[in-house]
Amino acid sequence: MDGSIKLTVFFDDPFWAAVYERTADGKLQAARVVFGAEPKDSDVYDFFLQNWNRLRFSPRVTAGRQEKTKVNPKRMQRQIQRQVADSGAGTKAQQAFKLLQEQGKQKRKEKTRAIKEAEEQRKFELRQQKRKEKHRGR
Repeated sequence: MDGSIKLTVFFDDPFWAAVYERTADGKLQAARVVFGAEPKDSDVYDFFLQNWNRLRFSPRVTAGRQEKTKVNPKRMQRQIQRQVADSGAGTKAQQAFKLLQEQGKQKRKEKTRAIKEAEEQRKFELRQQKRKEKHRGR
């Protein structure tokens, strides 16, 4: 099992947010955490250590292939700055979040549909009962 973890902290107006991405067996999962005020490095690290098991990760999405090559530190810094300036979070992570959001939306729709049908059934039974009560004395 080959895996890696990536953390991206960015300013998502008006709050600071972090995206944890974990890759295992060519599949990527992502979890988003909103910090509020700008977190210190120690805050992010402590949160990571204390809440890793409680993070709600998205369903697995196929991840792109990553080469492990040694990169010059200055080049790496430029790449990080470009990445942060462009999007804040990786596109694969965004896809994973979108999938998680769609699943939650589907669950909410099913739940509201079931509640609505139950309410309509209750109203129908109440109408039937009232009709029977009207004709009971005749």
